[in-house]
Amino acid sequence: MDQIDSEARVVLPPPFTRWFADKGWHPRAHQLELLARAEAGDSTLLIAPTGAGKTLAGFLPSLTDLTRRGRIPPGSAFTGIHTLYISPLKALAVDIERNLMKPVEEMGLPVTVENRTGDTPLAKRQRQRLNPPDILLTTPEQVALLLANREAERFFKDLKYIVFDELHSLVTSKRGHMLSLGLARLRRLAPALQTIGLSATVSNPMDLQKWLVAQREGENCHAGLVIVEGGAKPDISILSTEEHIPWSGHSAKYAIPDVYKQLLDHRTTLLFVNTRSQAEMLFQELWTVNEENLPIALHHGSLDVGQRRKVEAAMAANRLRAVVATSTLDLGIDWGDVDLVVHVGAPKGASRLAQRIGRANHRMDEPSKAILVPANRFEVMECQAALDANYIGAQDTPPVGKGALDALAQHVLGMACAEPFDMLELYDEISSASPYADLPWETFERVVDFVATGGYALRTYERYARIRKTKEGRWRVSNPQVAQQYRLNLGTIVESPMLNLRMVKRGEGGRIGRGGAALGKVEEYFLEQLSPGDTFIFAGKVLRFEGIRENEALVSQAFSMDPKIPSYAGGKFPLSTYLADQVRSMIADPDRWRHLPDQVRDWLAIQNEKSMLPKRDELLIETFPRGSRCYMVIYPFEGRLAHQTLGMLLTRRLDRAGAKPLGFVATDYSLGIWGFEDMGLMIRNGRLNLADLFDEDMLGDDLESWLDESFLLKRTFRNCAVIAGLIERRHPGKEKTGRQVTVSADLIYDVLRTHEPDHILLQATRQDAASGLLDISRLGDMLRRIKGHITHRALDHISPLAVPVMLEIGKEPVHGEAHDAVLAEAADDLIAEALA
Repeated sequence: MDQIDSEARVVLPPPFTRWFADKGWHPRAHQLELLARAEAGDSTLLIAPTGAGKTLAGFLPSLTDLTRRGRIPPGSAFTGIHTLYISPLKALAVDIERNLMKPVEEMGLPVTVENRTGDTPLAKRQRQRLNPPDILLTTPEQVALLLANREAERFFKDLKYIVFDELHSLVTSKRGHMLSLGLARLRRLAPALQTIGLSATVSNPMDLQKWLVAQREGENCHAGLVIVEGGAKPDISILSTEEHIPWSGHSAKYAIPDVYKQLLDHRTTLLFVNTRSQAEMLFQELWTVNEENLPIALHHGSLDVGQRRKVEAAMAANRLRAVVATSTLDLGIDWGDVDLVVHVGAPKGASRLAQRIGRANHRMDEPSKAILVPANRFEVMECQAALDANYIGAQDTPPVGKGALDALAQHVLGMACAEPFDMLELYDEISSASPYADLPWETFERVVDFVATGGYALRTYERYARIRKTKEGRWRVSNPQVAQQYRLNLGTIVESPMLNLRMVKRGEGGRIGRGGAALGKVEEYFLEQLSPGDTFIFAGKVLRFEGIRENEALVSQAFSMDPKIPSYAGGKFPLSTYLADQVRSMIADPDRWRHLPDQVRDWLAIQNEKSMLPKRDELLIETFPRGSRCYMVIYPFEGRLAHQTLGMLLTRRLDRAGAKPLGFVATDYSLGIWGFEDMGLMIRNGRLNLADLFDEDMLGDDLESWLDESFLLKRTFRNCAVIAGLIERRHPGKEKTGRQVTVSADLIYDVLRTHEPDHILLQATRQDAASGLLDISRLGDMLRRIKGHITHRALDHISPLAVPVMLEIGKEPVHGEAHDAVLAEAADDLIAEALA
């Protein structure tokens, strides 16, 4: 990292020096250094701990430059935006506007600041295009919309700075790939622009440094780097409780009284969970024990935007004692007087934990306080590993990855909406984006052909011809409706179809009255499983499902506090590779158990006595009978996704070997398979060879065979087809149901599989499945790691380590001769048997 004598090179305008003096502050060294680099014309990545003033550092170049420029006189020529601030969250953009306007107003700076998100009224967005602010705070999707407009060049011609907040969370998904393509276009529209990346958690800074600048073949192109060392070490602990820590489960209900006591002992507490369903459950449980009537709120992505904004405003004004939240509040937001973060459930990643605990005491020189609440005994070890990682500063943010082809197809169409493009020029522009720096020309040609025709198998259908070549050899949109549809369907976040929840009243005879307040949205697939009269929890209420009317689900207030269906499922974060390795290391090393609660240490000790504990790079396989079934439990500790794929492939191999597996279930830590045949006996007499069973070749023909038969690729194809624009969810005044989108996707998938198996979208689908749903690379690393290190233990009955996965068994049907089996034995019986 090059050092700059920032004190000597930077002269702040008088309003800034007076403001700092009035506050009794001094600009920090890294803020001045970032300003010096910006004034020298450099793009820069700033990595700094929470509370170090990253936001002010990021905006200081813009604010000082705009102050020197002064206000543009009325009637002057059109001036485009000066600075673009891009945030991963709508809430963060709104929060930054509130925090940024305070110093702007206090200094009386000639600067206008506005935000633009999906929640911004249409009239305001239209006005912004005609009269843009100096600083626009926005999201990646809004950037893409603005770039796909014919006025994009005029709007962005004066752009000088782009500030990317929480850059690590922006760049590692298709959303980041889309944004990198947008950045490439912005560099063409404003060649002198500079980028500033802000982040607190980065495992590989060079990835982000490259992302921030144009990549040129044969050159090592990267932004500068400023790292802020120090900051107060956080005060993190694992909840100390006298309660029995469950062997399995994810609710952490055992800890509710202890958690509530923490709320009483602190001013304001943020409680983070990993899924929306967990948020609903925790909020409901806290209200049940809330004898002091503390003001507690709920915040997650399915809630109505108005309700979310009310919670955010109340939090900023310190009117709440606690907020239960998902990832909607875990990035960069400075919420008033928060003095405690409680993380319910394991964080699944060291970097995610660091990000979330930084929401407490949002100041660099004061320690953040956090309490981790593991939901089960495996999570105790995961929480301890995350705590240890935080103290040594270990990070596990995922890599940027190779650019997605469906996101590229969407961008190509967007650029045609803005203006006719030349293929060579657009290819040069796209390949300057870091995720697409190695994009082959032939692949780009196939993407353009797909946007122009739908591909070989679909080119006879006029509706797939979205762009056409002009006489001059440039590509333009086929008609104005194509551009309209692009704007309606833009984005790379393909969530399950959502239906509005509308509260209604039930009259005499059960008649449903007119609709009342909107409560938020729920995934359509969840509602399709319900029958009228079923009850579930949402927004902290127990609701009675009444039915579906058009795009709304009608619900009424339930009189029972015991919902039939506890909650709808939410997505789960994958266990990071780093934490998985640390958990394996902890299990293998009794010296590391001293930090664990007595009941967890005893659990591991009994496991070692009854069976064994695997070494760090060893794979333990246990087999045992129970009832009329025989079980095989495998302990890879590689996360649910990798275990799910392993289970699918292993059961196919076991079926071929005559083991007749009935089913399997995967957790983050283990994999359980059950069947009629004694798999332990088959291993001992040589009918099952473990080395062959776990050979890397399972990722070859077995994987291909399973993918051909499963619905997984169809589900993945649906998402790729939606992102690439092959299937449009939204049309003017109406929206396709999830079922309609699925039917369309399945039909096209079958056509392409039959007539064009090398179609560019099928290629994108396989890449997606391998890196996302299947976690193929991680599974391959695991198979290589355990080669020659597989240990089998044939037991008479279940082991302590196997109890958690046994409590999950019965949920996953698999390919094979036998039918799915469901076990309903009580947890107490399993535990007693394991300890016998």
